[in-house]
Amino acid sequence: MDNNPTLGFLIHDVARLLRKRFEQNARHIGLTRTQWQTLAYLSRNEGVNQKALAEMLEIEPITLKRVIDNLENRGFVERRADQNDRRVWLLFMTSQSHSFLDEMRSLGEQTRSEALAGIDENERTRLARILETMKLNLIEGCRPSAGNGNRNV
Repeated sequence: MDNNPTLGFLIHDVARLLRKRFEQNARHIGLTRTQWQTLAYLSRNEGVNQKALAEMLEIEPITLKRVIDNLENRGFVERRADQNDRRVWLLFMTSQSHSFLDEMRSLGEQTRSEALAGIDENERTRLARILETMKLNLIEGCRPSAGNGNRNV
């Protein structure tokens, strides 16, 4: 029996350990992983509504509502009414969260440096290209029109 991990298990383990190490490095900040992930996604999508952000994060909208409530109470996020639909709230980062994000990015860089120790620049570039190609292949494969057998019976 082969005890070597499959590619999927190895990628999962590396991703899990990256998150764990980042959390250890960021413990002093006092945010949960879901909270800092929410801020990271929001920083790239300011003005998005809560439903769309929940889809990006792949969490339930009610779960995101609680996360946003907490971040808003702590002064990291502000909700603004959508001028086209007053039932919809658009999300924006505050100046406090923008400066906080710089610290998170620095901690992310520290974590990546730890993970990539002993891997030269050419190998890092090659690894990134390979992972990007795998991602694009899987995105394409997940599309309903890709003929991947996801048909209603």
